[in-house]
Amino acid sequence: MINVGIAGVSGYTGVELAKLISSHPKAKLCAVTSNSYKGKSLTNIFPSMRGFENLICEDLDIQSLSKKVDLMFLALPHKISMQHVPALLEQKIKVIDLSADYRFTDAKAYESAYQEHTSKHLLKQSVYGLSEIYRDQIKAANLVGNPGCYPTSILLPLLPLLNNGLIRPDGIISDSKSGVSGAGRSLSLSTHFCEANESFTAYKVGNHRHTPEINEILSIHSQQKVSITFVPHLLPLTRGMLSTIYAQATEKATEDKIRQALNTYYEKQCFVRILGNGMYPAISYVKGTNCCDIGFHFDEKTKKIIIISAIDNILKGAAGQAVQNMNIMFGLNEETGLNSFQGPL
Repeated sequence: MINVGIAGVSGYTGVELAKLISSHPKAKLCAVTSNSYKGKSLTNIFPSMRGFENLICEDLDIQSLSKKVDLMFLALPHKISMQHVPALLEQKIKVIDLSADYRFTDAKAYESAYQEHTSKHLLKQSVYGLSEIYRDQIKAANLVGNPGCYPTSILLPLLPLLNNGLIRPDGIISDSKSGVSGAGRSLSLSTHFCEANESFTAYKVGNHRHTPEINEILSIHSQQKVSITFVPHLLPLTRGMLSTIYAQATEKATEDKIRQALNTYYEKQCFVRILGNGMYPAISYVKGTNCCDIGFHFDEKTKKIIIISAIDNILKGAAGQAVQNMNIMFGLNEETGLNSFQGPL
């Protein structure tokens, strides 16, 4: 049994992790922390968590946690995680960080989008937690930087095509849309019901923090500098994410080769589903799952590849992928605790 703690349990990702771990057959939720709700039970914060009245939010005291947990999920704001990770690792506690603090190998790239990094030495041992791509490294990791939701929806469909030389690394565009939960639980005017309901808007155009993260991984796989054009949008939905990605095909690309590359890459992957010819993803069919659905169209006239992917931003984009990474780190079947499916209604 894996003894698990969750730091930042009072956010949307934190409570989703609590739900997943509470029903996980090989993991036990032993500790939860929250600055905002210290002393309150998980049930008091989220009435849906009936039966967890005895699980009380506490301070993130690493000496105390070292006696309780084997793994900590950090669902904390950027910069806060890096204040705790070094000490957690010193106590032999494995860490899956859901902030951006350990997603980068290049500290300068991180600092260009966030702030100064105070534990740069740990970036060399951190593994980027895109489960299907970095599985072998995750198996041996003590520290995993769980990917952002937008990067997950963009990188999963693009990397097989880049690795097979079917798309050019320049001129890639992603037009991506997310439900309001992607902005977190903190109060914000832009995510107020009256502002977001019955509306659709682009935001952080040209300067979204996920852009350097996407660029770094694409650059590593293409072995040259990649600068994607990424435009995020806010949908009047609670959860879900859909990315429409445009890329220029190389000379050798054909529709059959594109499909073969995607199918070969993901044929044994339980959570990536390549849709058939003429079929495209919908948010409603990935909601409540840890799946990424991928469909594409190859325009013979323009030699453009149009790829569409959909994920649940809180699950495959955050908590679900984090649990998938935990399963990999502890030698479990990746699907363990992640098999629930909800319908479109």
